[in-house]
Amino acid sequence: MVTWTGLEHFRVGRFNPPPPAIEADDFVYDLRPRWPRGEERGKSPAIEESFHSRRTFMETWRLPLSSSIRGKLISAGYTSLSSISSVSSTDLARETDVKITESEAFEILKMANQVTGSSSCNGRSSSLVNGARNAWDMLHEEEALPRITTSCSDLDKILGGGISCRDVTEIGGVPGIGKTQIGIQLSVNVQIPREFGGLGGKAIYIDTEGSFMVERALQIAEACVEDMEEYTGYMHKHFKASQVQMKPRDILENIFYFRVCSYTEQIALVNHLDKFISENKDVKVVIVDSITFHFRQDFDDLAQRTRVLSEMALKFMKLAKKFSLAVVLLNQVTTKYTEGSFQLALALGDSWSHSCTNRVILYWNGDERYAYIDKSPSLPSASASYTVTGRGLRNSSSSSKRVKMM
Repeated sequence: MVTWTGLEHFRVGRFNPPPPAIEADDFVYDLRPRWPRGEERGKSPAIEESFHSRRTFMETWRLPLSSSIRGKLISAGYTSLSSISSVSSTDLARETDVKITESEAFEILKMANQVTGSSSCNGRSSSLVNGARNAWDMLHEEEALPRITTSCSDLDKILGGGISCRDVTEIGGVPGIGKTQIGIQLSVNVQIPREFGGLGGKAIYIDTEGSFMVERALQIAEACVEDMEEYTGYMHKHFKASQVQMKPRDILENIFYFRVCSYTEQIALVNHLDKFISENKDVKVVIVDSITFHFRQDFDDLAQRTRVLSEMALKFMKLAKKFSLAVVLLNQVTTKYTEGSFQLALALGDSWSHSCTNRVILYWNGDERYAYIDKSPSLPSASASYTVTGRGLRNSSSSSKRVKMM
């Protein structure tokens, strides 16, 4: 009986060919026999476990990610695609060893699903990418969503803590009620560092009316820094607190301002936002002041205007979900004939009112400014007074709270 050598096995095709010289050094090849293993050719459990470990390690390393993120995933224990697919984007973003944003976590899960080519829905990540989601996970995600404070505690209270990320919020009212002031305030407050309870993000301000005032933004930024320094001084007396590193100039540098002069420019800019936000990380709020201006003047075909606005609203919704940011659309008012009389109503008609997640109406009640929650899937209808000061939005001195429409 002829003893078969390794060379003879190779000649009859029972082994894979040796690796070419151009392959990476850490590439794993399977050089095991192709025939079914018998007892004399079986491998020990230790060898099998070692081989499986290297293969699962290579699974994570195959993802088209930066080397730093891949290293963080592997060091945190996510060595295989199945281990990544077993968690949701929220849980992956909360990993202390990984330290990534929720939008980045979602992209990682999407890449893992594309690499595996799996169409199964056994696991929260797979179901998340394929469309179906677990309601319990959705509840926890909504509760953990960050919110942008308005610097008015009464207004924050009826908003559930502030302007919600991943939502499109419409804020409308008569001229002089403070819509632009709210927009500038949010573009500043979104940059409050995380250690002070903020998001530490950046802002995009789209100005269609030319009402943005950089001097006013500087005033509000200076007041914000002073408030943080005052808070730090108080905490130093009782606890150990970090110093305020942010300056007013830093706040202004993190506000990306776009001046839009026609509805075509507005549409083009909205289409470009996805790429711009991808290139400029940490954008957490997009403010449009106002969404209405060019569409009230340049459009004669109302049906075409409705279609264009609907497409724009859909893009804003996708941006809010994809990047976990807040979209705030400021709106004007118009007159509407109802029940035999003309009444004030937000512009763009009833069809537009369904395009936003939350709708806040600003109105005057005597000499007091009020905000009213007109529409929200999660917030009850309520009103709160607010005032505009030299330092920005603040609580009104009046204690009266009266629910009233415009």
